[in-house]
Formats: sequence, C-alpha cells, structure tokens
Amino acid sequence: QVQLVESGGGLVQAGGSLRLSCAASGSIPSLNTMGWHRQAPGKQRDVVAQITSGGITKYADTVKGRFTISRDSAKSTVYLQMDSLKPEDTAIYYCSMATTTRISWGQGTQVTVSS
Repeated sequence: QVQLVESGGGLVQAGGSLRLSCAASGSIPSLNTMGWHRQAPGKQRDVVAQITSGGITKYADTVKGRFTISRDSAKSTVYLQMDSLKPEDTAIYYCSMATTTRISWGQGTQVTVSS
C-alpha cells in the first residue's frame, strides 16, 4: 500500500508562487504516474499535472506555462511549482499515484490565492 503526504499549501497573493511537495512511502511500484489534482468548492476534482516514472509530463491547459511538475525518484517525492498564481487556482490540491492496479490519494492541501 502507498501513502502520500502533501505539504506546501497556503495563502498567496495573485501573481505569487507556491511549491507543493508530495512524499510517497510504502510499497511503491517502479512503474507509476504521479500527479496533482485540484478541487474547488462545488466543483469536481480535475487533473492539474502528471508525470510518469520515465519523466513524461502532461498539464491541464489552464496551468500550462505557469505550473511545473517534477519528481525526485530517489526520494519518492513529486513537486508542483506554481507561478503566476490566479484567484481561480484556489482549491484543495491532491497528490496521486497511479499504477497498473490502483490509484492512491493524499489528504490534500489548501491553496488560496487572493486578488
């Protein structure tokens, strides 16, 4: 079983930056895709960015050019660098790890962007 713990959320003004981290522990398959998702109040959870164990990345159109996902495989950690933040980026951000058999989720971290 995989455990995911996020950190780095907080309150920031529009135009500012935040860096989220997600540390994975437990039985981690070598082939996996880690990602960040977000859920704003009253809305569904949407994918923000993903990165495979091979380093291939994918971004939602709404964050392309502003967010960067990366991973440190030695530390089993994935990061989300968020720049040029907008009020509409306000949400709970969840880390995920997807393998061939299951998807695991972190507990979420709140990101609030004030205008």
